[in-house]
Amino acid sequence: MRFARTERVNKSEASTGLFWSTSKEEGDLLRKAQADDDSSSSTQEEHQLDGGFSSLEGMLQWAIGHSDPAKLKETAKDVQHLSPEELKTRQMGIKELMEKLKMPSDAQLMKTAIDDLNNSSLSLEDRHRALQELLILVEPIDNANDLHKLGGLTAVIGELDHPDPQIRTISAWVLGKASQNNPVVQKQILGLGSLTKLMKMVNSKFPEEAIKALYALSALVSNNPEGQESFYREDGHLMLQNILSNSSIDIRLRRKSVYLVADLVECQLGSSNKEELPFFSNQLFLKSVVDQIASPDLDLQEKALYAVKNLLQLRSTEALVFKEVCELDVALERMRQQLQQLMLEENFKEYAVDVESLRREVELIFLDKLDKEDTQVPT
Repeated sequence: MRFARTERVNKSEASTGLFWSTSKEEGDLLRKAQADDDSSSSTQEEHQLDGGFSSLEGMLQWAIGHSDPAKLKETAKDVQHLSPEELKTRQMGIKELMEKLKMPSDAQLMKTAIDDLNNSSLSLEDRHRALQELLILVEPIDNANDLHKLGGLTAVIGELDHPDPQIRTISAWVLGKASQNNPVVQKQILGLGSLTKLMKMVNSKFPEEAIKALYALSALVSNNPEGQESFYREDGHLMLQNILSNSSIDIRLRRKSVYLVADLVECQLGSSNKEELPFFSNQLFLKSVVDQIASPDLDLQEKALYAVKNLLQLRSTEALVFKEVCELDVALERMRQQLQQLMLEENFKEYAVDVESLRREVELIFLDKLDKEDTQVPT
């Protein structure tokens, strides 16, 4: 599918020297604020020594940039005249300084955050901060794989029951981030029984909680047959149908739902040896998907086109149902007219041309399927 998954966290946050502050160490580990352009050089140096280096290479580059070449040459000559004992003493001093300035590893930061989550007396603010840190730290796949070893998955899943909706929201976000395109973590999370909790959270009255819960569900079942079977056993298809049938539900939740439908059907198409699931050909389910094409939201329309395209390619779906029950031909024609109008606007022209190409492809698949069904009708 052409459209990419959203809500990715900027990876640069994890590479610019990530600090974690526990409730007891906060004063020692907080980074100083970035100096203003007109700050003195001494203030900038203090900022660097406060732990602003993301690596030893960065420290070396800073040191070179703030050194006088003549003084460096003079110092090099002095070093040549040092005795072995003096040289060793200086090396030990440098080593000690480097240890003091050394950044904690990602594993150490994760362990600190996890320990805080396991602290029942932790304040709500610090609990929120711990989850925010984990959200950034689990972005690299190696860190995500270490999360369960450190006890992180159990701690985060436990937060799904927290009375504060923001804590529940970011906990679901962490699970989705860690399991995205990661079969190892997907299996671990499913083994801990979190899928049912996440499905209940999708029905939350708090939109952000519902959205992040569905994001986590999508990450868990994507390209994961075991996760999909669990999702279907919990009637996940009915959950999606209910969301898509309710036009008053947050548009972001409907986008994610129709995207998940497209993804699930795509997996079904890739498993030609498996029997197609009956709900994919259910008339109410199909209509709930096709109806999204009539939405005024362009992003939702495009995602719905991909879902309908995949559904049309299933052997079990009938073109006549798409025509008579879902009125797909009417929806596609209405969309064609809308896209023609958008092509007249410079800001939308390129996008409209691309979506029209997809719309036409869906239309051709639909007409071809309809034609084949007509030829199979006995006379």
